[in-house]
Amino acid sequence: MKKLLFLIFLFFQIPFLTGISQTFYISNVNVISMENDQVLADQAILVTEGKIIKIAPMSSATDFNVNPVIDGGGAYVYPGLAEFHSHIPVAQNGNTELQEEAMWLYLANGVLRVRGMIGHASHLPLKAGIEAGEIDGPRLFLSGPSFSGSSVSSPEQAAQMVKDEKAAGYDHLKLHPGLEMDEFLAIAKTAKELGIPFGGHVSLAVGLKASLENGYKSVEHMDGYVEALMPDYSKVLDSDKAGPFTMLLVNEVDMSKLPELVDLTLKTGAWMAPTLTLFDRYFGYKLAEEYRNVPEMKYMSAGQVQSWINAKTPYEERGVLTKENVQPYLDFRKELFMTMHEAGVPILMTSDSPQVFNVPGFSIHHEIELMSQAGMSNYEILKSGSVNPAKYFDQEGEWGVIKAGASADFVLVQENPLVDLNTLKVPVMVVMKGKVYDRNELDKQINKIEENHKRR
Repeated sequence: MKKLLFLIFLFFQIPFLTGISQTFYISNVNVISMENDQVLADQAILVTEGKIIKIAPMSSATDFNVNPVIDGGGAYVYPGLAEFHSHIPVAQNGNTELQEEAMWLYLANGVLRVRGMIGHASHLPLKAGIEAGEIDGPRLFLSGPSFSGSSVSSPEQAAQMVKDEKAAGYDHLKLHPGLEMDEFLAIAKTAKELGIPFGGHVSLAVGLKASLENGYKSVEHMDGYVEALMPDYSKVLDSDKAGPFTMLLVNEVDMSKLPELVDLTLKTGAWMAPTLTLFDRYFGYKLAEEYRNVPEMKYMSAGQVQSWINAKTPYEERGVLTKENVQPYLDFRKELFMTMHEAGVPILMTSDSPQVFNVPGFSIHHEIELMSQAGMSNYEILKSGSVNPAKYFDQEGEWGVIKAGASADFVLVQENPLVDLNTLKVPVMVVMKGKVYDRNELDKQINKIEENHKRR
């Protein structure tokens, strides 16, 4: 009954606050600050101009002397989630609708920070618009156009590309496969000179060891580890026999080599971006056609969903994605993920959205479920989406935590996520840099998106 009254209160009281950054406080909440794994019960949070000013027990909240007051009704407050491997849509001929839809899908799912990993010039004004408060959305950290075998033609051109992306205002460099060693080294050298982080896939001509030793900040998809564990590296060069991400050779890996690779990963300070759900869906054995009508696909156009089906179907037709082939690979990835985590390698919350069957925001909850199934604790899962992303960009304490002085970026949910991760799927309120979005506003926006892509 208490929660019902809370939702009724939100329905009638919050619209005057929605989208406005001002002074207010939220009462009667339980705070998960993410500075530790404790819950501060029966608290109030004072927010002014987008910053958390004070967190105090309700017994002293009257000292705030502030209106308006939002009654949290016993909700749990935590700093929100991350999507740190996103493919932010590109604005087509100045049309930013798909970009703005993706931003709302993230917010509606409690995702408050996003790292774009396939860059485009249209992402820069999107970020600027969000930072100026003109567009609703999460914090954006942008990689520029990717460095790959098709975009890089020489070490000199690669170095200039690094300089150009840094000058344009990108936050990160994304590397795709196909780079030669001299090209990679030119990228790494120039990026370190300019102080811009880089990471991504591991090119076969470079290999995992050289990638880590020359400054990879993040290894996307945990790429390169299967190849580095192969007794005969030449086998990975035959793409037909190796399969996507060398999945067909996973039964040949030499796991005795793994401790050395883990040590190297720790020594070089690299981060892991596991994207477990990408592999579960794109390279899993569930048929592509079965994803067409899963609930969140209604927020994607029919054409987009069909393109995802078209991307997976050829692997099915070639007999690559049988359960016999896929299950050992997925099991290996879970083991690799937990081995890295338990050794202390920092993990980033990543799902690779929008990408094959991974809808922005919704896919993060699939990722969370897989992280939990692999054995990661609820607290560590929440860290991967809050504290860790802030550390990644050397902004620890500025956001990703709930404490005085931090940005007012947080989410209210009905249950304690340290006990029940499912509660994360339906935020009852999102606060982003002090702007308040109640559930009604979030539903209104995603319902518009559904209508935009309604199957006629």
